[in-house]
Amino acid sequence: MLAAEPPQLDRTGGAAPGWRAELELQFAQRAGSTYLAKRRHTGPLLVQRPFHPEGAVCHTYLVHPPGGVVGGDELRLQVAVGPGAHALLTTPAATKFYRSAGPIAQQVQRLCLEDGVLEWLPQETIFYSGARVRTTTRLQLTASSRVLAWEIGCLGLPARQEDFVAGELALDFELWLGHTPLLLDRLRIRAQDAVRTGCWGLGGHRALGILVAYPANVTVLAAVREAAGAALAATLVDGALVCRCVAQQGHEVRRAFSAAWQVLRPALLDRPALAPRIWST
Repeated sequence: MLAAEPPQLDRTGGAAPGWRAELELQFAQRAGSTYLAKRRHTGPLLVQRPFHPEGAVCHTYLVHPPGGVVGGDELRLQVAVGPGAHALLTTPAATKFYRSAGPIAQQVQRLCLEDGVLEWLPQETIFYSGARVRTTTRLQLTASSRVLAWEIGCLGLPARQEDFVAGELALDFELWLGHTPLLLDRLRIRAQDAVRTGCWGLGGHRALGILVAYPANVTVLAAVREAAGAALAATLVDGALVCRCVAQQGHEVRRAFSAAWQVLRPALLDRPALAPRIWST
């Protein structure tokens, strides 16, 4: 049995009606290869034709045609990976949450693995100054599931010298094994809070990220620490590898996570680290 459904989207933020988008994907295994068995969407959240650049693994790109998320928008993604299936999900570009005049932009992502394999590798999420955002990502596993997942956030636009001087973020990331929580990460950031600058918080950094892998052991932990060096902090939590990274720009976090992924993919999934081709376009 998997954990209970995530809470319903909170619509109490004074939100004017925005985009309502839902996407449901199911991946299954057939004749040694993974295919997209179900695809249902409403609103501006969809996928195009999946790819199989390495044969059995199904590479799928999530597309949000409006190009950004504004206050009042609500996005919901549900992914199911069946027994023996292996899906890699990413995005063609960074996700952008724009400045809000008051309404909250909300995103819920529920990723369920029924003895399958999932690589959840979205590109960066950029929070523009003035954004008001609530996101929840929940990974739900069964005993034989395997997962490699990361999420990277950028506060403002450092390359343009545009800081995150206004706004608030509620960012939740969860990893469950059946009904047992392995990781419940709750991050709350307000533009003027001490967490932005305190040495116990972000220490003035403008980009942050979390990477998880399951299952993992001390051998895997040591290999990741050697590959990424001081760029990230890594530890084991109840059989899961949890890595965190802060930097001044998102590409620095992704570089550290990519180095970890280069080690983790062959170690956990017995496959070489073949980067999605969309990352090179």
